Amino acid sequence: MPLVAAAVCPHPPLIVPELAGAAAPELAELRAACTAAVTALHTAGAGTVVLVGAGELTVELDLPRQGSFAPWGLPLAVRLGGGPAPADPGSGDDRLPLSLLVGAWLVDRVVPPASVAWRMVSIGSDEPVDRCAALGAGLRVDGPWALLVLGDGSSCHGPKAPGYDDPRAGAYDEGVARALADADTDALLGLDPVVSAQLGAAGRPAWQVLAGAVREAGGDWRGELRHHSHPYGVGYLVASWSRPAGTGGVGTGGAAR
Repeated sequence: MPLVAAAVCPHPPLIVPELAGAAAPELAELRAACTAAVTALHTAGAGTVVLVGAGELTVELDLPRQGSFAPWGLPLAVRLGGGPAPADPGSGDDRLPLSLLVGAWLVDRVVPPASVAWRMVSIGSDEPVDRCAALGAGLRVDGPWALLVLGDGSSCHGPKAPGYDDPRAGAYDEGVARALADADTDALLGLDPVVSAQLGAAGRPAWQVLAGAVREAGGDWRGELRHHSHPYGVGYLVASWSRPAGTGGVGTGGAAR
């Protein structure tokens, strides 16, 4: 069944206002852009939304799943999926990768979780390009569906950045921004895993899952870059991908432009 829309959002813990404290207004524009991108998935008519973000392993997580921002200083629990809550949420086998924890928080504040079906996929941070693309192409969902892709850009913007300063960071994130704005799957699949790791770009594998899914879906796609900044030395990119009215196609394998 057709992939109808996709959203790309970053996953900084400070996107949660209660965690950011006095710095919360600094990320107000980022927060608003993420809200708009996630809302667009719901309004596109998706009956299922698949969250994809980097984690230690490549695996689809069983739902319900509950995580907590406690490791980042806020005892705020976030839950996704119906049914009984885990006995010990946010720990052990039920612990969520940060990318999916932030994704669940975005979903919880924007779209009533009971209004659509949800799935969560963790993609290993060291997965090669072909496996990321194959994972995206192999997603099978009943009915119209959408992707919520969680990933940060380079963490090397400036001497105070978490990954320290690297002069390649600006050009790297500008290239990702152009690819997201143009719905350019070729450019996303062209991101080098080694360079991406050197620049601390946590979003690389998830962006390539997106590219694989869109290539498999085929048809024409339109991109919109909603936000691009690096206020704390980490690249934050927000984008929406959609199908223009009246387009479609399955399994063409071609690049979206």
